[in-house]
Amino acid sequence: MKNSKLSAIIKRLSAMVEANDSEVQVRRFEHEGQERCIVTFDSSTEMFELTESGSQQVYQFDDIDLVALEIFELLQD
Repeated sequence: MKNSKLSAIIKRLSAMVEANDSEVQVRRFEHEGQERCIVTFDSSTEMFELTESGSQQVYQFDDIDLVALEIFELLQD
């Protein structure tokens, strides 16, 4: 049985939330070497911002589950 892709995404997002510095955290998510999106987390506002790499469309989330699902969909073939 394969490991859960969604679980791995949530772990990376959780690490952003749990970072103890006051800087904005940034993570890039790729599929087969192609960047699909960039996610930032601002601890002062507790908001995630997802930027799709192809369209440069920006989405904001205040819920880790919702941003994880959006990333999961972008990483699918």
